[in-house]
Amino acid sequence: MKKRTKLPIILSLLAALFLVLGACSNSDDKNKENKEEKEHSEMDMNHSSSGDVPEGLKAAENPTYEVGSQAIIESGHMESMKGAEATIVGAFDTTAYAISYTPATGGEKVENHKWIIHEEIKDAGEKTYKPGAEVTVNASHMEGMNGTVAEVESAEKTTVYMVDFTPTTGGEKVKNHKWVTESELNDLTL
Repeated sequence: MKKRTKLPIILSLLAALFLVLGACSNSDDKNKENKEEKEHSEMDMNHSSSGDVPEGLKAAENPTYEVGSQAIIESGHMESMKGAEATIVGAFDTTAYAISYTPATGGEKVENHKWIIHEEIKDAGEKTYKPGAEVTVNASHMEGMNGTVAEVESAEKTTVYMVDFTPTTGGEKVKNHKWVTESELNDLTL
């Protein structure tokens, strides 16, 4: 074989090799992202709560989902939540925040945790916090959360719901889970 005919073959083989390696790399990145989401969503989260609400939190006057009604949870805070049928046990008008923080108990930084509410921020006052603001968390949704300084990732004025649901993966019924926003719920009839 001449050198000229070998070169296109070698280049084709190298191109194919890079494509295969690139596909493997993308697959590994996706698997890592999914694993990290699952670890965050399931790790040390206090799924159930006492049902106590923070001081100053006011019940919603006309919530889309009335207390006692049922809805489907469309959010994926936890793998076992998405698609679960929820019973609404509380509806409150407030500002919900997604936050990032390093647990007081140590470990990796928790990114974009959903949700804490305005009334769960120490010395919150009336003003809504903007993305980038640092706040002290006064909530125990996850181990190591209470008392930490967190960065606000987003803020959303909304109705938040406390819900009871049975995990889609099975297991014990979760009672008084805090919080699911209105946009994360859907009518059972749809």
